[in-house]
Amino acid sequence: MIDFTPTQIKQALRLYLVTDDALCLHHSLLDVVQLAVQSGVTCVQLREKHLPTGEFVEKARALQAIIQRHAPHVPLIINDRVDVALAVGADGVHVGQSDMAVADVRRLMMVGVVGLSVESMDDVREVEKMRAQGINIDYLGVSPVFGTMTKSDIAPPLGLEGVAKMRALTDLPLVGIGGVHVGNAHQVIQAGADGIAVVSAICSARRPDEAVRDLLAQL
Repeated sequence: MIDFTPTQIKQALRLYLVTDDALCLHHSLLDVVQLAVQSGVTCVQLREKHLPTGEFVEKARALQAIIQRHAPHVPLIINDRVDVALAVGADGVHVGQSDMAVADVRRLMMVGVVGLSVESMDDVREVEKMRAQGINIDYLGVSPVFGTMTKSDIAPPLGLEGVAKMRALTDLPLVGIGGVHVGNAHQVIQAGADGIAVVSAICSARRPDEAVRDLLAQL
C-alpha cells in the first residue's frame, strides 16, 4: 500500500476502470484488467457486491498480482470493503453514501486512497464540512453523470451541468462515472472532471485494449 500524493491521485483518476464480472462478455475479468492496464488505464477498482468475503479477497489478490506484474504504478482500489482492502494491502477504498462513513474508513485506513461517491450538491457540501473537521478524503466520484444500466440503485443523472456545479464547490479531484463512453468522455473533462470512470465501455468491449486507447484519445 502506497501513500499517494495529491498529484499522483489526480493522475490516477484519468482513466479509471471499475470492474463488473457479469459485463465481461468476451474475456475473463482478469484478462480484461491485464489488457486494460497494459494499454493505459490509470486506476482499477474491484467492485463485487455479492461475493463471499473469502472469494472477494482471493479475486483481489489475483487482480493485484496482475497489476503489479504489468503496471505496478496503477493503484488497485476496493469498492466498499475496507476489510478486503486491508487484507490484501490494496491502495485504497471507494465508498458510497450508504456505505461505511468516510471518517470510519479513514480511521481504519491511515495510509491509502479514500474515495467517496457524491450524487448531489448537498453531498459535496457535506464533504467540505468533513474536510474542515480534518477528515481526509482524496477524491470524489461524481455519480451518475449520465443514465446507465450498470447500476440500478442510483440517483437521477447529474448531467454535464451537475459536474460543473460540483467542480465549483470543491477543489478535490473529481472522476465522472455513469454512462461515460468514448462519445462523451471529452465533455465530462470539459465540464470540470479530472478523469472518467467506466465499466461496460471497457469490460464489455471485444477489444479492451483498443477501447482503452480510444478513450485515452478523447482525454
